[in-house]
Amino acid sequence: MTAPAKQIIVITGMSGSGKSTAIRALEDAGFFCIDNLPVLLLPKLTELAGGGNIERMALVVDVREGVFLKDAPRVLDEVRRAGHQVDVLFLDSSDDSLMRRFSETRRRHPLAPEGTVAEGIHAEREALKDLRELADQVIDSSALNVHDLKRMVQGRFSPEPTTGPSLSIMSFGYRYGVPPQADLVFDVRFLPNPYFVPELKGLTGKNPKVAGYVLEREETQQFLEKVVDLCRFLFPRYQKEGKAYLTVALGCTGGKHRSVALAAEMVRRLSADYGRVQLWDRDIEKE
Repeated sequence: MTAPAKQIIVITGMSGSGKSTAIRALEDAGFFCIDNLPVLLLPKLTELAGGGNIERMALVVDVREGVFLKDAPRVLDEVRRAGHQVDVLFLDSSDDSLMRRFSETRRRHPLAPEGTVAEGIHAEREALKDLRELADQVIDSSALNVHDLKRMVQGRFSPEPTTGPSLSIMSFGYRYGVPPQADLVFDVRFLPNPYFVPELKGLTGKNPKVAGYVLEREETQQFLEKVVDLCRFLFPRYQKEGKAYLTVALGCTGGKHRSVALAAEMVRRLSADYGRVQLWDRDIEKE
């Protein structure tokens, strides 16, 4: 008898980028999780799990593999050819963010126990470049806290069945940079800014007064119709090409008013077609 196919999430990426947070998030979501599994053992693990009730597994593969890291692409291909669904999630972060996190925790970098953290980061990027190219999804955690990362990972790897790509709609402020994980980015700064309306300045796009100010405009409705129509055109084509996770980002100046109201409305409209759509207001709490 052929063992049933497994859903396998391989978490990899830079030290300090949040791999431990990601694996804990998947464990909370019901995945059978293993941190630092030698990649050569993955085919054996799927074989052993075949006779049990383990359907979803997640494991961390990173530079701690040492000499076995070079075998990761071959092993992942072997597991896929055996009929299992394998998604590779690569967690990255800017060098400045990684160096700050190592400084805060006072840990040594695994690839530079006697050298500097900067040297370790450079060596690790080189060691992981092949895995990064193989990744189905790359998340830059530079601007994320542990709660944001947990929500993002759980949202994208939800055990709930879906008929299309896993969709995320996010709002952001250009003041804090364009989110690197976004697949589609739309600038909504052409709309009048509630920030300059005294009674609306201290509120956010979640407030009905601000949402009404933004959404009741004719140009807003035209924009939403065009963008939602574009998304409905693109999503099935992305899915056909094997892209399982899509993030649409809407940006205004500070990420508090226009983009927040529009993101919520896009979620409402797209949920009718795609069911569960994740909403993330990245910068709504920032000053």
